[in-house]
Formats: sequence, structure tokens, C-alpha cells
Amino acid sequence: MSKVLVALSGGVDSAAAAALLVQQGHEVVAAYMKNWVNEENIPGECPWERDIEDALGVCRALHIEFRVIDLIEHYRNRVVNYLLEGYRNGSTPNPDVLCNREMKFGVLLDYALEQGFCGVATGHYALREDVPGEGSYILRGVDRNKDQSYFLALMRQEQIARALFPVGGLTKPEVRELARRFHLPNAEKKDSQGICFIGRVKMSDFLRHYLPDNPGDIVDLQGRVLGRHNGLHLFTMGQRHGHRVASPREGVAYVVVGKDLAHNRLILGYEGEETQGLYARSAVVGSITNTLRPLPERVFAQPRYRAAAVPARCTPLGEGKVRLDFEAPVRAVAPGQVCAFYAPDADRGERLLGGGFFESVGSDVAGN
Repeated sequence: MSKVLVALSGGVDSAAAAALLVQQGHEVVAAYMKNWVNEENIPGECPWERDIEDALGVCRALHIEFRVIDLIEHYRNRVVNYLLEGYRNGSTPNPDVLCNREMKFGVLLDYALEQGFCGVATGHYALREDVPGEGSYILRGVDRNKDQSYFLALMRQEQIARALFPVGGLTKPEVRELARRFHLPNAEKKDSQGICFIGRVKMSDFLRHYLPDNPGDIVDLQGRVLGRHNGLHLFTMGQRHGHRVASPREGVAYVVVGKDLAHNRLILGYEGEETQGLYARSAVVGSITNTLRPLPERVFAQPRYRAAAVPARCTPLGEGKVRLDFEAPVRAVAPGQVCAFYAPDADRGERLLGGGFFESVGSDVAGN
């Protein structure tokens, strides 16, 4: 058996992961990544002290060593700055995806290897598959409702080879039952919500603390002024609420269909594939990582965590970029979002092939 460092968040999933590794006979040490303490007093809840207490209780129940590792500066430099820069430039960043590559399987994995551990285990609902002579892949978790492979799409091959996902073969109810069986104190703790490691903080409040309001016009697709916004960074594609513009059509609400960065205008339209900008037929994805080989001609592309993976034709463009042509229009694709690629073969799209960032989006629903 091996020596494993478990990233223990205080939640039940990582606690169950630690319990399984102990049960399997591994030498297990748990580490809480102290990434954020909300010293700026942004409105909301940052429960890091409670999380450390819960994590310590788990370690006592399992009789394993517990460490708190201060990674605040790393988190600010690698994740928070990326988040703010993305919104500042009008894109839609995903801090949770970057947190896995840069923090859990970046800074924390480096620490683990320096300390003599074989790798880092987390509570992700995902699986790892090692193919002899080829490398390691990530697969979707058994619990399709909880599958978190999307959040691992940007991991590099050397990170995947050192990653362990002990609960990936279980469903959420099975994880809860396992936690009860090991008498873990957080067995009934609710799942965390909010920005990765920051807590229950509204994104708008978080952004307003760092990015000043930049008011501008809200317009429709014909350029008619409908109202005013406080900053384009406070909105994302497909957003139905928060713009405070009432639709003249009964029962049909306005949604965000675009941003005019040059003129600081937020563009609203109506739901529907015929609405210019809301649905994409094609897109360019760049900065692709994780792939063991060039992406195949056909892939399943997943544009967001809770979005379905859709079939697409994949054309290489060079310089780590591909063009995707979707078989059916895809709603609310925005530059900066992470696209995860899954294999289209007999595994029914369960094998993760890699990921990248949407750089540009085509919206001609009649075809390209």
C-alpha cells in the first residue's frame, strides 16, 4: 500500500475518500488547504474555521494525521487573479476548474510529492483509468447526477497520474452511508455551495469588491436602449434575471444574448434558437490541455458543468486550438468558459479527453 495525502475540505465527500483509503490499508494523512479567510469582509459566509473543525473531527475518528496548509497567496495569484482578469476582460471564467489544476493538483500535489506521498486524493465523483503503454484518463463518476469530471478537464497528464478519486465509484447516498458506518462527525453535513474555497458569497458582491461599477446602456438586438447596467462583468450569456428590464411580451422574458465591449452595452433578446447570439453552431477552443493525443474528428463537447455534452465535429487549427461544429445549436456559450471533451466511441462519452477555453463563438443557427 502507499502513502497518500487527502485534500480534506471538511465536507462528507473528501471525508469518505479518506475513510476508504484507510480501510484499504494506505498510510493516510489529511490536509486542509487554507486558501481564503475573507479578510476583506465581503458580504457572505466564509466558513473556513468550521470546515477546519469538521476536518479535524474526521481525522480524529479515523486516527490519521491532520495538517493545515496555508496556500492563501498561491490561491490569490493563481485563481482569484484569473477570475478577476476574466471578468474585467468581458469573459466568463471558471475558478472551480482552475482551482483543481492549479491548487489541489498543482501546489498541493507539489507539496505532497516533496513530502514523500505518492499522490493526492480528493472527494471528486470521477474515476481514473490507467492504460498500459498509453497513460491515464479521467472517466465520469458512477453517480451521473454528481459526476465532477468536467471540473478536472484542464488537468495535465502528470497530474492525472498522481490523482486518486476514492468515491468515484459510489453514489452520493452510498457516500453518506459510508460516512455513517465510519462514524464520521460530518456524515450529515450539507454540500457546500459558492465559489471554490471562498464560500457562500454572491459572485456579484465578490466582483464589486474588486472591480468598480462601469455603468452603460442595456439595448435590444436593434440597438434600442432598454435600461442601464452597472457593469458588463456582472452578467453572463443566457442570464434571465438581474438585468431589471421587463419584457413587453407577456410570459416571455428577456435574456442576455451578448456584450458589446467596445461600447459597454449589454444586449438582451428573447429565448429561442432564432435569437442572434444566444445559440451557437460553432466555436473555437484554445489552450487545450490533458490530451494524450490529438482530439478525434468527432467528440462530445460539454460547455458547462450542468450542460449536456453534445456531439461535435472537431477540426484542428494548430497552436493548441480546435474548431467545433455542433450537431445542434448550443445555448449560451461564452468566451472564457471551459469546454470539456469526451470520447465519442463505445464508452458512450464517459472518457474525458481534455479541455480548453472557448475563445470565439459562432451564432449563425442557419449553419456555417
